[in-house]
Amino acid sequence: QVQLAESGGGSVQAGGSLTLSCAAPGYNLYRCDMEWDRQAPGKERETVSSISEDGTTNYADSVQGRFTISLDNDKNTLFLQMNKLKTEDTAVYYCVAHCLFGRIYRGRGTQVTVSS
Repeated sequence: QVQLAESGGGSVQAGGSLTLSCAAPGYNLYRCDMEWDRQAPGKERETVSSISEDGTTNYADSVQGRFTISLDNDKNTLFLQMNKLKTEDTAVYYCVAHCLFGRIYRGRGTQVTVSS
């Protein structure tokens, strides 16, 4: 069982920045497609950004140009750099790993709160 642990959430004013991290201690995320999802109160969970095994990245239109997803060289920590944060970015952010044999692993989430 792979344990994903998100960190880096917090409270920030609009226009500010945060960097989220997702660690998988003892597990190499090599050959996993990774993504960051978020869920705001009263809304459905949405995929914010993803990075595939070959390094291809994708972003939701709402965060394009403001967020950057990356995977470190050791491939055991996923990042989400969030700049120019908006109040509508307020949500719980989750790390999701789609790995070999169809296995999917999710973290417990980290809260991001953006105030005006």
